[in-house]
Amino acid sequence: MSDTNVQRRQFLKTSVGAAAVAIAPGMLLFDMAHGKSDPVSSKVRWGMLIDTANCADGCNDCVTACNKENGLSGGLSPTDSQWMRKVELKDMRSGRTLALPMMCQHCEEPPCVDVCPTGASFKRADGIVLVDKHLCIGCRYCMMACPYKARSFVHEPLHDQKPDVPRGRGTVESCTMCVHRVDKGQQPACAEACPNKSILFGNLNDPESEISKKIRTVQSTQIRADLGLNTGIRYQGI
Repeated sequence: MSDTNVQRRQFLKTSVGAAAVAIAPGMLLFDMAHGKSDPVSSKVRWGMLIDTANCADGCNDCVTACNKENGLSGGLSPTDSQWMRKVELKDMRSGRTLALPMMCQHCEEPPCVDVCPTGASFKRADGIVLVDKHLCIGCRYCMMACPYKARSFVHEPLHDQKPDVPRGRGTVESCTMCVHRVDKGQQPACAEACPNKSILFGNLNDPESEISKKIRTVQSTQIRADLGLNTGIRYQGI
């Protein structure tokens, strides 16, 4: 066999390998980068139950923890990324107000995934919605499709990034539910930092998990449940 044919076959083998990475978005970034060898499973669906009545007014510990964990500036300017924010709701009839943390809701049927032209926006088998920076072209269709305004576009050059949290200028990003921590058996940073333990993280598919038991005993709400997205983030007390 000629040297040319050998080189051509080697090129094709390399191309097939690259294609395998492309059709498994996030594998390189979120699994191999964290040393995760076990594949995620649909037997697990990660989610959160947030007790808004127990969420202290004026407390931003969860937001601060999110920013610190993911190397974010905290929304110091309109172009800064903010993966988590506190929003205030007011009942116009009673005047009752409450504040709640708002982030990517990790929908079972995520609109951001539906509109993404490259497959950069994707949902893992365990329900966590992510963005593959290798595939994102910065079109921002997902930002327009998200009913929770949970996604940000990276406008500025990035420096001193966290090795476990890959980001990139010209790409879209949002709450990853601290997937790099979850894959190591840890809680998301926001849940760990909450002084009142208002954020309960766990496996929604396990009927014996603490979060599943709590959801069976209290009234919980999905934001914009009318959209039928079956969000992984649930709220108690609204």
